[in-house]
Amino acid sequence: MAAIEKRTASDGTTSYRVKVRLRGQPVQSATFASLTKAKQWATQTEAAIREGRHFKTSEAKRHTLVEAIERYERENLQGMRAKDARKQHLDYWKAELGTLSLADVTPAAVKQKLAQLADNPSERTGRPRSASTLNHYRQALASVLTEAVKDWEWLEASPMVKVGKKAEPRGRVRYLSDDERERLLLACKESANDDLYLAVLLALTTGGRQAETMGASWSQVDLSRATLQLEETKNGSRRALHLVGPVLDMLKERAKVRRIDTGLLFPSKVNPKQPVDLRTPWENALKAAGIEGFHWHDLRHTFASMAAMNGASLPELAALLGHKTLAMVQRYAHLSPQHTASLAERVAAQMVGGGAA
Repeated sequence: MAAIEKRTASDGTTSYRVKVRLRGQPVQSATFASLTKAKQWATQTEAAIREGRHFKTSEAKRHTLVEAIERYERENLQGMRAKDARKQHLDYWKAELGTLSLADVTPAAVKQKLAQLADNPSERTGRPRSASTLNHYRQALASVLTEAVKDWEWLEASPMVKVGKKAEPRGRVRYLSDDERERLLLACKESANDDLYLAVLLALTTGGRQAETMGASWSQVDLSRATLQLEETKNGSRRALHLVGPVLDMLKERAKVRRIDTGLLFPSKVNPKQPVDLRTPWENALKAAGIEGFHWHDLRHTFASMAAMNGASLPELAALLGHKTLAMVQRYAHLSPQHTASLAERVAAQMVGGGAA
């Protein structure tokens, strides 16, 4: 049965200490700020113990974090986009907390390791890790522990619910001016790399993510309908990219001489099963065009910005870019004032006209 003890601290705050005692079972205890939550926890915990669902002192102590991460990698990692980055994050948690039992992976322990990450510069860049990067580390561990709760029943609740995300700065929007766009495309066309110009033009005219366009295969392309079908996008939904003008013509020509040992649009010459690495020719083209502070992902921003300035509404932008919500496209709202202005004028004209009548 459960016993609840009311405690008053020196500063006057009140808390409620709960102890659940059942014959043949270890005592379970927890402290809450409200009596209601204390009673709820007592009822749920007692029921869970009686029904054999209370794992805090059994399953959670039998399995280490390393076991959980390795099972997660076996069952979830293979089909994941950006799996290399996720594995890098999981390797960190293996090294830092892997020997702990799941029962001992506490919010305090996780927060300490995240603080350690924040304090130490990245080995790759030599710069402090951004809030976004820290959130990726947090999410990697949270995904493992969520599986441990929902699917494996190794944990009752994930400690990550008490480990908040870092506040990230508002996303940057860098897009090409007309002059920059002309200079960049000319530099790409003059590049010694045979893939660069088409790859950049494809990204620039579709708004596709780098992984979506560079990892695309011929099986996704329908030249008669001028589409590139994306089956596995970042948000898990299907989406078609529309192939326009010179992009479609160049793909038709490329299809005539495509390699037979790979299905990729842009295969690597070293390993045709992997997409080509355009990092060096891309950076050389930016340098030749005299463009600074611009990344490949900004080609997507350029597409979205041009669409907004040509009157696309936020829902239309979300559909073009493959976003499920309007939050991610809100950054482009200031670029389409003529669209909202014309809408406001039509509404106002209707109201004034109706009032005059």
